[in-house]
Amino acid sequence: MLAMELDFKCTDVGVWKKALSSYESRIESLNKPDLVSLDQYYRVELPRLLHERDPNPYLTTSELSQLMKWKLSRGKWRPRLLDFVSSLDDSVVKSASEKAFKSLPDISKAVKELTVLKGVGPATASAVLAAYAPDIAPFMSDEAMEVALGNSKDYSLNRYLLFVTKLQDKAKELKMEGEWGGPSDVERALWSCTVRSKSKPAEKSSSGKKRKR
Repeated sequence: MLAMELDFKCTDVGVWKKALSSYESRIESLNKPDLVSLDQYYRVELPRLLHERDPNPYLTTSELSQLMKWKLSRGKWRPRLLDFVSSLDDSVVKSASEKAFKSLPDISKAVKELTVLKGVGPATASAVLAAYAPDIAPFMSDEAMEVALGNSKDYSLNRYLLFVTKLQDKAKELKMEGEWGGPSDVERALWSCTVRSKSKPAEKSSSGKKRKR
């Protein structure tokens, strides 16, 4: 069983690996419709599709819609964002995403290329980039932001760049031990622990009173 929360300063690779290994069970525990299949799509199928298009990878509107469904299901559901991206013209999405992928490893430029799309902010842009280059750009999840930066209310590009630096540095620190992947693994480990710590009170008081939020 995992401890309540993962301290970002922790240097014990074993603790981080244990947190990461709980990711799939955390996804399942949320009991959200289609999240397990959407997560499989986002982490396995979509990256494969994108890399099959190398050296000129791009994203389609349909793929962006699926990615948005994953993002909203894993976090907070905002249906208007899904409506916005689903109505985007395919050629516009392909052009913007191709420019973004070609901009890497310049994350700032890559995010700016994607945020011209209606409904796509830095957080959604980060999910797009992480699907193609998880070793460079982690997904900007609320849960990981809270642990790494102390809050998750600022979704600006500058805040994301700070988040990227912190997770890249942490990934390098842990990788020196020969046991770690990239910043996207760090994000998933942080997300897993935060989701678990938030769910524990609900698990304990399921038969008692529930507070409204």
